[in-house]
Amino acid sequence: MDPCPFVRVLVGNLALRMPVAPPAAGAGAGVHPFPSPCYCKIRLGKMPCQTAPAPLVPSDSTTTADQSPSGALAAAFHLSKPDLEWFARKPSLFSPSRGATLKVSVYAGRKGSACGRLLGKATISLDLKGAEAKPAVLHSGWIPVGKAKAKAAAAQLSLTVRAEPDPRFVFEFDGEPECSPQVMQLGGGGMMRQPMFTCKFACRTNSDLRRPPAAAAAHAAERKGWSVTVHDLSGSPVALASMVTPFVASPGTDRVSRSNPGAWLILRPAGDGAWEPWGRLECWRERGGAGSSDSLGYRFDLLVPGVDHSVPIADATIAASKGGKFALDLTSAQPLSRGGTPGCSPRGSGDFSQWPLGNYRGFVMSAAVQGEGKCSKPTVEVGVAHVGCAEDAAAFVALAAAVDLSMDACRLFSHKLRKELSHLRSDVLR
Repeated sequence: MDPCPFVRVLVGNLALRMPVAPPAAGAGAGVHPFPSPCYCKIRLGKMPCQTAPAPLVPSDSTTTADQSPSGALAAAFHLSKPDLEWFARKPSLFSPSRGATLKVSVYAGRKGSACGRLLGKATISLDLKGAEAKPAVLHSGWIPVGKAKAKAAAAQLSLTVRAEPDPRFVFEFDGEPECSPQVMQLGGGGMMRQPMFTCKFACRTNSDLRRPPAAAAAHAAERKGWSVTVHDLSGSPVALASMVTPFVASPGTDRVSRSNPGAWLILRPAGDGAWEPWGRLECWRERGGAGSSDSLGYRFDLLVPGVDHSVPIADATIAASKGGKFALDLTSAQPLSRGGTPGCSPRGSGDFSQWPLGNYRGFVMSAAVQGEGKCSKPTVEVGVAHVGCAEDAAAFVALAAAVDLSMDACRLFSHKLRKELSHLRSDVLR
């Protein structure tokens, strides 16, 4: 299995040092002119902006980025080979130099506040050459975030920026999961495609399609019995996604609610034809707010062998109309160590005995999901560290198929299912 090169850029250990306002006549010591807390908006190139709190430290503090009181990861950017090539492109008459530029804007106010006051901005140029092969600290220290003419009185931000190789196996469905497609592996930076798995969709019931349109939103309407079995090229089953809780419309509505989600069990072979559970995926339909559309809500729990309870890994949403990415990423759960390196455990000690997810750390996997009603051929990325054999990769492929099918399972019951899915489900009864 040939992985594709990826690089992740980690930003963390934030600390903000404010200038102290001079005391008024007859008053005591000076005070900070801006309120606490403060936060930063961080952007790398044209990638989506990320937001993180910026802890305040005394103005005379000698704290450095490596000694930040937070020790927390503030932002993580994942760069594919095309992203790296875009940043490395040489300037020309028609294509000016882009380069990798990290832009940080600092605001006074609470994170997520719409009325935060801009304190200043800073720009850091990053050299990503060689980042695919070797980790490197690209910046560590204080930078001014005020206006150039007032640097002496400007606020200062301390941060660490680190680049790390993060190779991934990339798989692509060559058809919709309900059409029992092949799954191709992409290699050579995405230039080569070779068959890796096949999928078999099945449905044990067709009850909701029998109902007349007028009853489609009734409480009894349900979608159940769907499954996807992943086979290797020899035809042996290596992973299974099985719908274990029906997707049912809540009373008086035509939608699957968060309080009563549908659920999938992701299983792996246990030998002698038996299966053992590996993870549980729950999905529902989130109602959009004012001016926004609905979304697919999801929650994924890892079922760790020998542990009597599940371990939550992800709880997020995907836009129902536009689609998005389903992601399992534990990078933010791991603080940066004093040396600017991501710790291997919550204590950064390298001891996994206290880490409830075992060897699951950093980026785990992501799957691209199209919006409802659109042709969806998921692309799945899996961190190399989490794949020891083909069966490991197959479990993530089965999970991606379950997420994609959940976009249909959570479609409003007042709407018909996609014809491809309906046709297959009708075939089951023949």
